[in-house]
Amino acid sequence: MLSYKAPIADIKFLIEDVFDYYGHYQKYPEFVEATPDLNDAILQECAKFCENELLPLYQSGDKEGCTFNNGAVTTPKGFKEAYNKYVEGGWQSLSHPIEHGGQGLPPSLGMAKSEMMGTANWSWAMYPGLSHGAMNTVQSHGSEAQKELYLTRLTEGSWTGTMCLTEPQCGTDLGQVKTKAEPNEDGTYNITGTKIFISAGEHDLTENIIHIVLARLPNAPAGTRGISLFIVPKVKTDAQGNLGESNHVTCGSIEDKMGIKASATAVLNFDNAVGELIGPEHKGLECMFTFMNTARVGTALQGVCTAELAYQNSLIYAKERLSMRSLTGKKFPEQVADPIIVHPDVRKMLMTQKAISEGGRAMIYYTAKIVDEIEMAKTDAEKEAADERLGFITPILKAFLTELGSESANHGLQIFGGHGFIKEWGMEQIVRDARIATLYEGTTGIQALDLLGRKILLTRGKSLKAFTKEILTFCKDKSMISQSPHKRQMNKFIWPLSKATANWQQYSLRLALKAKKDRDIIGSASVDYLMFSGYIVMAYFWAQMAQAAYEKLATDVENRDFYRAKIKTAEFYFERMLPRTKSLAKTMMADPKTLMQLDQELLSFL
Repeated sequence: MLSYKAPIADIKFLIEDVFDYYGHYQKYPEFVEATPDLNDAILQECAKFCENELLPLYQSGDKEGCTFNNGAVTTPKGFKEAYNKYVEGGWQSLSHPIEHGGQGLPPSLGMAKSEMMGTANWSWAMYPGLSHGAMNTVQSHGSEAQKELYLTRLTEGSWTGTMCLTEPQCGTDLGQVKTKAEPNEDGTYNITGTKIFISAGEHDLTENIIHIVLARLPNAPAGTRGISLFIVPKVKTDAQGNLGESNHVTCGSIEDKMGIKASATAVLNFDNAVGELIGPEHKGLECMFTFMNTARVGTALQGVCTAELAYQNSLIYAKERLSMRSLTGKKFPEQVADPIIVHPDVRKMLMTQKAISEGGRAMIYYTAKIVDEIEMAKTDAEKEAADERLGFITPILKAFLTELGSESANHGLQIFGGHGFIKEWGMEQIVRDARIATLYEGTTGIQALDLLGRKILLTRGKSLKAFTKEILTFCKDKSMISQSPHKRQMNKFIWPLSKATANWQQYSLRLALKAKKDRDIIGSASVDYLMFSGYIVMAYFWAQMAQAAYEKLATDVENRDFYRAKIKTAEFYFERMLPRTKSLAKTMMADPKTLMQLDQELLSFL
């Protein structure tokens, strides 16, 4: 069976030493109870729940999968019991407002909880995880009555939530949505249409499921400008939340998938289902982005979870598996062969996994602080500024971390060799489960177009300028402190990071100029540009972690090995992974004609 131990030491290092969560929390009176002692206790208890309750269901859930029978979905054995324990433990309510039954703790602390749950069992974690986006949408755009009715039950976990966007004829292009919303005299709407790929769209874990649905009002404008957003419960409820009759939301089928088999991906049919408008008419897409940004950060987290689970199990196997001898001489002469961890190629894969999981975690935890700022913003200006920062980094996180998570999973399969291809070891499941993360909530290509097209070109690089200024300010501060005992050691990180950041600015400008002459350059360069950006962003956080580790080495004698390992991993990242930007720069600047010049009729001669 796969192994997992929650990386508490690494989480606390980020929270306490790199990002100063507790200084951050002091800015918000609402977070007064988020003390180190309480947070440590929460992390430890969450780790036990994930290791003891969720991990054992990971492989068995994949083997059994979900069962569909005449519209009803049954989750794998043990899932419902684990969900009940999750609700009883108050985990769903951890980071939600007190006024709706939550515990009022910071969303950033909830991110740590989500990481541990997702690493232990991503398929299971999707059921409560999808509720968070629905809750954020209702919190941001719902009426007071909607908040009172829906948020209370979603917070306690007796109901779950989904988002229903995609339809058979359209995926990312939501301008093609055909689901209809007909107004009723009482102010409600009858929703009719079919939605596909609905994660947690039907299951047996809760008594009701609240769907957030995109649909069109009569005579709505064509395209994305004519889409509205609706709340549609699976079961009708009264104003007090008492359940009534079916709301004519039926599950037509669940998908037979490559991975995450224990998570039900449903086809939902709405047949005059009664719903409520949420937000203004025809502004559904704008309201939906509250949901989408949350979902995309959550999907980015899956990349980190994948990398961590693959790494932990690869490391155990590499220490135990005996094969051949070290090229520099026997390391374990008492054994018939050396463990494969002594071989440079295996060590390279392990170090890559480690750099991805720990670097990706830093990227997520940095972003979690921005989410706190959005949630706690007192003015529209504060919220808009924080949301702009989140909007810029979200496509990088979502696409870059899921791509690297998939890379890490494949390294794990390679380390296990032939055993990695066998189900009982669990590595092939990690590979299968990881693959969807690069697709849902917008494929890597869609995220790349969002970054380069919308966040860079349409805004003339406004957010890029702000973020690169932050990086260069960090570099300047660390290089200018002449009395710092760590200045010399940090130079090996500061100068390459400064140069890479300057290159990021220059290449962005050059692409903008090229795009004025040939719009195809946006599509041809975008994915390479996003990955180029991602490696620089991760380098920024590895430099911060190295700086924090150097500072802790001077005072924390007990944990010196931990901090030394951080610095050595940072050195590996800068030496072995950041240079990937050089080849990406070459390909993203290449003329798109080599992609487009071959007529489609000539692509095959079959």
